[in-house]
Amino acid sequence: MENNKLNFTYDNVIEAEDLDSIASRRFLSGVFTWMFVALAISALTTYLFTTNATLLQLIVDPTTGGLSGLGYIAMFSPLVFAMVMQFGYNRLSYPILIALFISYATVIGISLSLVFLAYTAASVLGVFITSSLVFAVMAVAGYYTHQDLTKMGQILWIGMIGIVIGSFVNYFIGSSQFDYIISYVGVVVFVGLTAYYMQTLKRIGAGIEYGSASGKKLAIIGALVLYITLINLFLSLLRIFGRRR
Repeated sequence: MENNKLNFTYDNVIEAEDLDSIASRRFLSGVFTWMFVALAISALTTYLFTTNATLLQLIVDPTTGGLSGLGYIAMFSPLVFAMVMQFGYNRLSYPILIALFISYATVIGISLSLVFLAYTAASVLGVFITSSLVFAVMAVAGYYTHQDLTKMGQILWIGMIGIVIGSFVNYFIGSSQFDYIISYVGVVVFVGLTAYYMQTLKRIGAGIEYGSASGKKLAIIGALVLYITLINLFLSLLRIFGRRR
């Protein structure tokens, strides 16, 4: 009788763990679907702006060679989009959140077209493939690790804030040496954040109802976070290993 009770309890624990795992996989499937949508939109936008001189002149002043007004908006508006989405998603409706997400991916695509003006296409492609592989490996590690990455994530968050501030300051200073330091730190920070975010999203997925309104919105936010991490990892590696024109 006692053994039957123990077996019943054990079976219930196993069943609960399986349900959590299924919920996490479903949630993460939605997250990565939206992330790939963002990558596709950004890639298409980048291609259009780099292959169409008329579009390119909208962001680069052909007379001075500097950024136009739209160019500066493309450079700095993604931060605004990301903050609005992450801090206001509870108040935003699902359709508005989707519209902001698509707009964010489009603006990122416009700003990435500037990258092709500074680096060779071959080095950009090579670094992006490398970044994607590193991202995938760390995402898998974050999903399967049993070690709690919360403390590491908090430290990396501080590092990311430092990178944002340092990059903003260096935009006006223009120090190539400081840029390299920021890039190396960025690689470490965004590699670690990939694993941390993946573990966090796995836990979120296990605790929400699949298909619910909040679950759908959280999937977009999760996609946004992973997309930002991948893009920043790519840009950090590109500044280190990319070949300039």
